[in-house]
Amino acid sequence: MQTQIFSFGDSKEKIEKEIKMCKKCPLHKTRKNAVPGEGGNRKRIMFIGEAPGRREDELGRPFVGAAGKFLDELLDSIGLGREDVYITNIVKCRPPGNRDPTELEIKICSPYLDRQINILDPRIICPLGRFSAKYILERYGFDMESITKVHGKIYKADKILILPMYHPAAALYHQYLKEELRKSFNVLKNIIEEEKL
Repeated sequence: MQTQIFSFGDSKEKIEKEIKMCKKCPLHKTRKNAVPGEGGNRKRIMFIGEAPGRREDELGRPFVGAAGKFLDELLDSIGLGREDVYITNIVKCRPPGNRDPTELEIKICSPYLDRQINILDPRIICPLGRFSAKYILERYGFDMESITKVHGKIYKADKILILPMYHPAAALYHQYLKEELRKSFNVLKNIIEEEKL
């Protein structure tokens, strides 16, 4: 299990400012905007995607394209809004051509995510997609199998519950995954009710 790094005087706003100014990897050369994350923390739930897409890069906000609309619909289906959850990505800048983030990009960028987790202190983390699921599960000492094997399952790590899910973008390309995502959101709804969040 990874050691948590606490920075004295750290804050969500400080991390977001650092992300917007970051030049630690070559992605800063091709981005329009870094995308730190946004939302509330009323329910202590964190959604973590992989990397921003074209629309996210243009607006500097996470999940605002077609996948974001589907995510909003899924949240709404269980009575949640963006003000209830925090939404971010492992990699904060768009990889060119919407390619997958590289291992190096994840390694360089993930300390920002680690700090966000430390500050927000979520009760539930929902990694969206295989890269996010792999990073979060391994961060908390679990072995990552394929996303098809881990999605919709609950992993307990100390006081955090991890619920990996398919990425909403994958469900837009493969319609059969939409129903799987809806099932995962129903699992999330049950956890929220059980935990009285």
